[in-house]
Amino acid sequence: MESLGTTPGVLEASARATAEVSVSKIAGACLCGAVKYSSPDEPAMQAVCHCKDCQRQAGTAFSVVVAVPALSLKIEGEENLSTYQGTGSSGKSVQRRFCRSCGSPILSVVEMIPELLFIKSGTLDDPSWLRPTMNIWCDSAQPWYEFPKGAQTFPQNPPG
Repeated sequence: MESLGTTPGVLEASARATAEVSVSKIAGACLCGAVKYSSPDEPAMQAVCHCKDCQRQAGTAFSVVVAVPALSLKIEGEENLSTYQGTGSSGKSVQRRFCRSCGSPILSVVEMIPELLFIKSGTLDDPSWLRPTMNIWCDSAQPWYEFPKGAQTFPQNPPG
């Protein structure tokens, strides 16, 4: 995931929309169960990222991510995580953490926003509450993808 801008208005709007959905607990795991995570906090944002790096990591057209406060995320089996170190458009690092046994992408650590961790939503135990509030890196979206009507879209990162 490319590093997101930190425009308060965008993140605050995302947090408000997220708060409308009651999330009792964020929890998930990799495909083989060697890595599990949980957070008692509400997500700070939910987004669909269309950057090329997310497309490659996810093996599909985009990645749906849920940002949580970094200090709230508890990881079991952290010794089973491997890290791919990349560089975002800002020139700052983006660490993509994945299970070394099954290869499931678990989360991204974005140096530009150290207070948040970006969980890959496909690893959530129950993703039914997800309501992504923005699409980012839309300039990289696949030409066949149609954005939902009224969706908030950004050519790259939100301004900030």
